[in-house]
Amino acid sequence: MDFLELARSRQSDRAYEKRPVEREKLERILEAACLSPSACNAQPWKFVVVDDPELAVRVGKATAGLGMNKFAKDAPVHILIVEESMNITSFLGSKIKDKYFPLIDIGIAAAHITLAAESEGLGSCILGWFDEKDIKSLVGIPAGKRLLLDIVIGYAAKPKRKKSRKDLGKVVSYNHY
Repeated sequence: MDFLELARSRQSDRAYEKRPVEREKLERILEAACLSPSACNAQPWKFVVVDDPELAVRVGKATAGLGMNKFAKDAPVHILIVEESMNITSFLGSKIKDKYFPLIDIGIAAAHITLAAESEGLGSCILGWFDEKDIKSLVGIPAGKRLLLDIVIGYAAKPKRKKSRKDLGKVVSYNHY
């Protein structure tokens, strides 16, 4: 599958089959995440993979608060992305340019994860709404660390939807705004 076909087929899946995801597929997805670019090669992330079925349900319940993300409790895998320290050059660049590079870097890694999952025949959904304190307690993430994203992964239980995107002419310009 070429890249545009991969990008067109990737979607946010919110229903998963009740079957485990093979560890080999997860390893390839995580390798893709680790290969993603980051400012000054800081790699300001740690990926905590939750694939134990009982723990995945508990993490999913902590993600499904206030009626949001109810489907997360049925996802067989959660890849939790924890922000780690940036290196000195990334830190200095962030200060000088007033851009917090770790958030950008983690967003890029999340995109790599979801596209790699799609290439492995898996569905995914990036979630930012969850009970951070509860999940950190469940998986032993230190209190001083920030848990930024929960990416759920599994075999999609529903067919692909037609994507709705803005026309390129509305979001792209050449040589001027």
